[in-house]
Amino acid sequence: MNEMIEAIQNGDLKKMDTFIDNFLLNESPEQQYEIAELFMQYGYLQEANRVLEHLQFLFPEEAQISIDKASVLIELGDEDEALELLMSIQPEAPEYPQSLLLLADYYQMQGLYEVAEARINEAMEILPHEPLLQFAKAEILFETGRFTESARIYEELHEKEKTIAGVLLAERLAEVYRSGGAFETALDFYMEALEEKVTPDLLFGSGYAAFQSQKYELATKQLEDLKELDPDYFSAYLLLAESYAMIEDNRKAYAVIQEGIKRDEYEKSFYLFAGKMALKNGLPNEAINYLQEAIALDPEYIDAIVVLMSIYAHEESYEEIIDLYEELQRNNYQISTILPNVANAYVEVEQFKRAYEIYQLAYNEFKDDSSFLEKYCYFLIEDGKRQEAREIVNQLIVLEPSEEHWVDLLDSLD
Repeated sequence: MNEMIEAIQNGDLKKMDTFIDNFLLNESPEQQYEIAELFMQYGYLQEANRVLEHLQFLFPEEAQISIDKASVLIELGDEDEALELLMSIQPEAPEYPQSLLLLADYYQMQGLYEVAEARINEAMEILPHEPLLQFAKAEILFETGRFTESARIYEELHEKEKTIAGVLLAERLAEVYRSGGAFETALDFYMEALEEKVTPDLLFGSGYAAFQSQKYELATKQLEDLKELDPDYFSAYLLLAESYAMIEDNRKAYAVIQEGIKRDEYEKSFYLFAGKMALKNGLPNEAINYLQEAIALDPEYIDAIVVLMSIYAHEESYEEIIDLYEELQRNNYQISTILPNVANAYVEVEQFKRAYEIYQLAYNEFKDDSSFLEKYCYFLIEDGKRQEAREIVNQLIVLEPSEEHWVDLLDSLD
């Protein structure tokens, strides 16, 4: 017995294989069952199955052995035999609720949530106050998006104990309330969970909940702690940079997102945010470089394209606007948001026919935008299209009835 335990703990597969047959012949069933549990605990499933198969031969009516063997078989992928074993357990057996729970776990893994919930409900009719069954019911409710119902059960369990089935209930409650959008409540549970253990996921969750609760100073503290604990927790960098931006520490936000890019150079959202922060720090050329990097990673990254176009427009970089737009055209990608800037760029480089085409494309999207219509109107007048200009002016009169100069402009077009 001691040699088998030592072999398991040391991972000595050769020794286990050599001893297992003699062990099954010479040791008591109680010790065999103990070794089977140890095999399962250490992940030696084939060996566990050999022992349980032997025990099942000795005790064919023992339901607990069937349940344990079914659990191992599910892990090994032999689901048909596992289900057959579980279905063989009779409702009058004390272990029947346990078999239902294992069936529920199996069906839940398969995405058959209604079937899984039905098995748990059946088990709860037999043992309505069993914490493990209540926890299993809460887990299914959580996974299927019924956050209020699951939170109620988790709360009831949390009042009595801190952990169940190896899960810290404060952590699970934090996840439930975060998923349901109750960020302040989630934050309270995250902070409670952190008193029990400190993990990267808990620190990130608390930082995210603090950010969503507009507690940006706390968010920066939690995420800085996370960055120190795990510098490769990539998603922390963007959230930390955004937190600094919310407290208007733009220099720190820019430095953090630059650090994030060094850690993960393929995350396009990092480059987009770096571009925005460079702009806020008065560094338009760096902003352009970061946005170009974002678009290089994803040529159809609409957010980066829109921001880059806005910078080009502000910098009066009309050729760059046209080049970017024509590249999008070659890739058959349309972004209506950028069309007013594109039309204006063609006007500025005196490509009036092309400008007219772009204005027409933009019209349907911006026909209720008086700023766009005003520019379009004056372009049409300059281009000699007075009748079309009249139609636009009539729309401006409807949109801005108090602006008398539109009426005067309309009269001048007669």
